[in-house]
Amino acid sequence: MKLDDKVSQGGDLIMPPSLAVRIFAVWYRHVRVYTKNLVSNGLPPFLEPLIFLTGIGLGLGKYIPQMGGASYVRFLAAGLFVSTAMMTAAFECSFGTFIRMEFNKVYDGMLAAPISVENLLVGEILWAATKGFFFSFAVLCIVVVFGIMPVSYTVLVPFVGLLTGMMFGSLSLLVTSYVKTINYFNFYFTGFLSPMFFFSGVVFPIENLPEPLIVLAYALPLTHAVRLSRALCLSSFTPDLLLDVAYILAFTVIVGYLAVSRLRHRLLD
Repeated sequence: MKLDDKVSQGGDLIMPPSLAVRIFAVWYRHVRVYTKNLVSNGLPPFLEPLIFLTGIGLGLGKYIPQMGGASYVRFLAAGLFVSTAMMTAAFECSFGTFIRMEFNKVYDGMLAAPISVENLLVGEILWAATKGFFFSFAVLCIVVVFGIMPVSYTVLVPFVGLLTGMMFGSLSLLVTSYVKTINYFNFYFTGFLSPMFFFSGVVFPIENLPEPLIVLAYALPLTHAVRLSRALCLSSFTPDLLLDVAYILAFTVIVGYLAVSRLRHRLLD
């Protein structure tokens, strides 16, 4: 019986929760778990960019005064908005999802409720997007308070963090669908995410790369999030930014669909 069917109990018809309510329930469960230890979970997102940007400002910032038409610290901060969103979403939907699925058996209990696997995994992706927004917002607070970045369009950057979290949440769920042992995630983080941090325009413009690597850089998902973030931070808008938005949305839909399809079989087997 499908979740959308009416259920008869004692002569009364019981309507199952709506689709939005089912997905919200998954998201809200993660919110409650995360906020249960609010200080330990919520403080590091504000401290990490402060330490990172202070170190760069006192170090490389002295030797690289300008890059990409802005101070190096500002250039780096524009990329840091989305790189932090990437890492938190990737961690949440890789290690976090695997632990909930294989060790804590959280999903077994959740699927006993009137929700489907699709509802569960869409809720996971939306939670990753929420964390991407929150971590980008934390960076925003630091760069504005310390005068690294003017307010202007920068206040919209957390929404790019939300899209980034959704994109890498989907990708990480797809990776998780293949992983049998939790240690294999080291290949994902060390072999893919870490190199992408350096070759997606976060720490230097990708235009400085050799031509074959420029083509590769534009194929990487983080590059398009960095371009959107930097455009908002530097108030530099061009029509091709629409292609970056299209890339992120298409990547999220396609990879998310594949991830849900594969994990559905794994969770129901």
